[in-house]
Amino acid sequence: MTVELTGDQLKMAEMQLKRYLPRSQQVYGYLVHINRVSSDPVRVLVDRWPEFSVVVCKPQCEQRGDIFKDILIFANDEAILEETIRKSPFFDWTQYMCVGINSRHMEIFTALASEKHVSYHRLAVCHKMILEDISNLPSIDSSGFSLSSLDESHTGLVCQMWKFAKNDGAVRMIRNMLANFPSYCVLDTEGKPVSWILIYASCSMGMLYTLPEHRGKGYAKVLVSTMAKKRHADGYPVFCFIEEENKVSYRLFKSLGFTEDPSYREAWCGFNDF
Repeated sequence: MTVELTGDQLKMAEMQLKRYLPRSQQVYGYLVHINRVSSDPVRVLVDRWPEFSVVVCKPQCEQRGDIFKDILIFANDEAILEETIRKSPFFDWTQYMCVGINSRHMEIFTALASEKHVSYHRLAVCHKMILEDISNLPSIDSSGFSLSSLDESHTGLVCQMWKFAKNDGAVRMIRNMLANFPSYCVLDTEGKPVSWILIYASCSMGMLYTLPEHRGKGYAKVLVSTMAKKRHADGYPVFCFIEEENKVSYRLFKSLGFTEDPSYREAWCGFNDF
């Protein structure tokens, strides 16, 4: 039996997920946003209520091609996770699904996909970096930088520089991020963004990017520091995911006081990628 949460149940689930931090960080962050910010609609499923072992956050895909609306999952019992995946109508194996989960649990999905003769490929495996104490941020002088925020008019610019932006699904996701969540950017002398950082629906900081001709000037450090302080001041968790092969970003966030559990990895996998 599964239960879809609504109203006060979502707030209760948010508080219960705190017990499992930092393993529950991404799903916890998703519920933090759901309970505070009006954004794209999301359905939240648990295996039982009020005590639960599995939480599934599934954005509603309202248009064909909404492939970047990934399903995020937290589980502390693999047997219950497998049963939930098998029985819940939340998982439609005839359609494309992008799933984000603890990499240890991804084998359950890939085994089921093979059983159902569904194609899949791993999209990313990431370090989960958390700033547990804001005082760990080093002092960074941003007085010589022109800081601003992005808006929906910058959707095309962000998409152009994001390696996963290959179709209209990415455009819709990024437009939603810019419309509903905070962002920061550094402006050049003509008032054009040359470096930026965004917030995902899961509360994770991401899409940090600096145009090649403007690198080496400390823009990324200023943006990460500024965003981290803002999110902390507003009561949001401060964390990000960095792909294992992205050594430059990993060193940057480590230098800014972010830490990780070296035994933990978050993985994303696409299923039914037609």
